[in-house]
Amino acid sequence: MDASEQPADPIPTADCVLCGKPTEYPETVRGIVHCPVCEWQEAQRTACSG
Repeated sequence: MDASEQPADPIPTADCVLCGKPTEYPETVRGIVHCPVCEWQEAQRTACSG
């Protein structure tokens, strides 16, 4: 990267609705957002136990 190239300002991320940790989603996302750990745990809870 050249000295003339500046990285873009980081986009603030939304907090997980379950644990409050940062998520991979920007703050502008509407709805319920989870961090990767809570997202995985939620998928495990809702998966078919067939």
